Parts: sequence; C-alpha cells; structure tokens
Amino acid sequence: MFDALSDRLGGIFDGLTGRGALSEKDVNAALREIRVALLEADVALPVVKDFIDSVRTRAVGEEVVRSVKPGQQVVKIVYDGLVEMLGGTEAETGLRVDNPPATIMMAGLQGSGKTTTTAKIAKRLSEKQRKRVLLASLDVRRPAAMQQLAILADQCGENVSSLPIIEGQLPADIARRAVQAAKIGGYDVLILDTAGRTTIDEQMMSEAAEIADIAKPSETLLVADALTGQDAVETARRFHERLPLTGLVLTRMDGDGRGGAALSMRAVTGLPIKFLGVGEKLDGLDAFDASRVAGRILGQGDIVSLVEKASEQMDAEKAERMAAKLKKGEFDLEDMADQLRQMQRMGGLGGIMGMMPGARKAKEAMAGANLDDNVLKRQEAIILSMTKQERRKPAVLNASRRKRIAAGSGTSVQEVNKLLKMHQQMAGMMKKMRTKGGMKAMMGAASQAGMSPADLARMGGGQLPPGMGSGGMPGGLPGLGGGLPGLGGKKK
Repeated sequence: MFDALSDRLGGIFDGLTGRGALSEKDVNAALREIRVALLEADVALPVVKDFIDSVRTRAVGEEVVRSVKPGQQVVKIVYDGLVEMLGGTEAETGLRVDNPPATIMMAGLQGSGKTTTTAKIAKRLSEKQRKRVLLASLDVRRPAAMQQLAILADQCGENVSSLPIIEGQLPADIARRAVQAAKIGGYDVLILDTAGRTTIDEQMMSEAAEIADIAKPSETLLVADALTGQDAVETARRFHERLPLTGLVLTRMDGDGRGGAALSMRAVTGLPIKFLGVGEKLDGLDAFDASRVAGRILGQGDIVSLVEKASEQMDAEKAERMAAKLKKGEFDLEDMADQLRQMQRMGGLGGIMGMMPGARKAKEAMAGANLDDNVLKRQEAIILSMTKQERRKPAVLNASRRKRIAAGSGTSVQEVNKLLKMHQQMAGMMKKMRTKGGMKAMMGAASQAGMSPADLARMGGGQLPPGMGSGGMPGGLPGLGGGLPGLGGKKK
C-alpha cells in the first residue's frame, strides 16, 4: 500500500543524501516535494500541513546545518515526524483484557471486514495470550452473518467458541445472553460483532450505543477499510462522536490503495491504530507499530517483524532436527525445500524484500530481471520432482536424471543445474560453519546482533532467518546465489 509513497520519498532523499552540504533552499525544495508526495498518497491536507511545518522547524535549524551528514539528518527528522503522525512510540496499542470476562465490541460499516477481523483477534488472543474467547454475532440483518462467525470460531481452535444461535432474538437480547454466557462459561474475553450498514444512520448508532450500555466493553474497536481513503477517516470521526471508541483496526492493508487513510487516521481522530489486517486468512493480522511502519515507508526495512515472522513460521521439532543435521555438516535438498516453503509462508520474495533495508532498490533489481515469487515455486517443483534418494544424495543426479527432473517439473535442465549448484554452495557453507572458526565467527556476529546462542539455535540451528544474508541484505535467500534468484549474484 505504501509502495508508491516509498518510491517518491526514496527519490527525494537520494537527491539529499548525495550532497555534502545543504542550504535552507535545498531543504525547502525537498519539503515541497514531500508535501506533494503525501497529498498524492491521499493524506488529509491539515495533517500534511502540520507535518511539513513540524519537519521544517527542525530541518532548517542548526542541528542539520552543522551535521556531518546533513542529508541523513533530514531523513531522520522526517522519520521522527512520520512516527509522531502515526501515534508515536509510546501509543497504547495493546488490548485491555486483564479482567475476565473482558468485553471487546467491534463496530464499523458493512463490508469493512468486521466479522473476519473479530475472528482474527480471537485467534491472536487465544494463541499469543492463552485466553479463552467467546464470540457473539449481533448482526441479525445480514444473511448468514451469525453462521459465518460460528464457522470462523471453529477454525480458530479449541480456545475459541461462538455463542449458540437463537433465531428471532434482537441484538440487545443477544448481548445480554452473551455477557451471561461468558461469565458462566469462565471465558477470559467476549467479543461482540455488531451489525454494519452501507452508510452511517441513526438507527445503527442508537443500536450500537444500547449494546455498549449493556456490555460495558473495555475496548470498542472501529474496523475501517483502508482502501476507502479519506472516507475511512470521516467514518472514524463520525463514529467517535457517538461511540466511545478506544482504537482502530485498518483492514485491506495489503491492497494497492494509496495509504493516506492509515497516515491520517491517528492525527484526525486521536485514536490509536491497534491492528492492521492483511489478507483473508485468520493469521493475517499485524500489531500496529508506528516506528516499524515509518521505517518501511522510508525504505529502512523492518527486520524485527521479519524475525518475528520467521519464528512464528518455525516448527520447533523440524528446527531441532535441522540443528542436529547441521552439527554434522549435513544439508540435503529436503532441507532446502523446507527453507523454500518457509520463505513462501513468510510472504515470498516480495514480502521478505519489503522488510529489508534498501528494499526499494532490491525490488527494482527483481523487476528489472523479471523475477517474482514464482521462482520459489519453480525451485520447490524441481526438488519435488526428484525421488527421495535423489533429494538425500544429490551426487547420484547424472545427466539423464536431470533431464527427467526438468521434464517432470516443467523447467529446463539449466534451471535444475542452477539449483543443484546453489545447493552445493549452501551445503559447503554449512560444512564451514561446522568448523571451530566458522562457528566462532557466527557466534560473534550473533552476539553483535544481540542474539544469544539459544536464539541462534531456535532460528534453525545456526542459520539467520531465511532471507537474511550477511549485512541484512537478501544474499542468503535460497536460490539467490549471493544476489537475486537465477542471476548467480551477477546481472548478465
């Protein structure tokens, strides 16, 4: 969603950081371009004005003029301004669910993703905080809304249940029954999914206010569709006038909208953004962090989120087995296939690149080489076209076997050869890691990154998370050969 804005800002900062000294005229010219970029990204005009005024006050001061690298100083000031615009680092983004049964009320317009978001939050609470959650649908108007929530509750796991459906009950009566059921059933959290409309009307707001009086929620979250741009900001403002909202959830953040709603929301409403919804799957919910989002917008990457994602996707048993094999210096094609699958679960090459420092240039290089996430699928298809023996002992792969594998995977013999060569390089690296000097160097690098040996073992027996090569750039991705997939590290 922020790609276009990131590209514009990246171009502006490239011009600034390449200079040895900056005059006030240079800074003002850059701020004019930043202003246009933010307006084109659909950020609200008052928010843009306040942001530019704040940045200008600091960017033309003594700290920039006397700085060793004035361009970098301006980038830092813009980054701090973005973090502030998005709510600051001290913003309360967690959910208050300490006193059971804590009630969370979900509000929003129809089609904004309320019901799916309700299930996503329930799954997150049950898995990350070990809470028992009860879901109750108060939407008696939309066909099959209650049944949808019941199905989603089943998909969330054993710690999430849905309130039994009784046909003909009014929303207020369902709310009373849900509160009683949560108390009797010993649930930690009750989430109420209220009805939405295509537009805000008096009946809808009165119904929501009545439910709030009955349930007395500790959190009232507004679910807004980020793709609707400034309409989402206006919806949030009008809801907040009638309901005591405590936070916002922005959905469809993986869409191709311009991202202005996310940047304007906090400044216009004063409410913290709690979560960002990405995709339809139940694990597609990210906790909002202003500094991480600002880092991604400015192309500085988000390594913390990447490591979190890697650890979430990691199978503990597989990691233990992998660690034992790596201790012996073993790394076969089955291990490589596991790495490729893990990368795909983490969002593929595009998703991982987006969290890397210098993501813009890496993505441009990928686009220039006509590369996409399909490269991982093709490499996995090549490995899956081999027999078990071939995967475990690649040395047996002669010319005729390689020809058969290429035909079976729908690729060419050259691609099979490239994959095998790259596996050879990775296996050689694992053997080096086995030596005393290799392990010592790796432990030293881990220590500098603030990781303990236990952390390193959890990351897969002495490997950085898939996609993180030395220096934080994507040189260690399976299939990249020190550069980008299929290029062998050099663009030909």
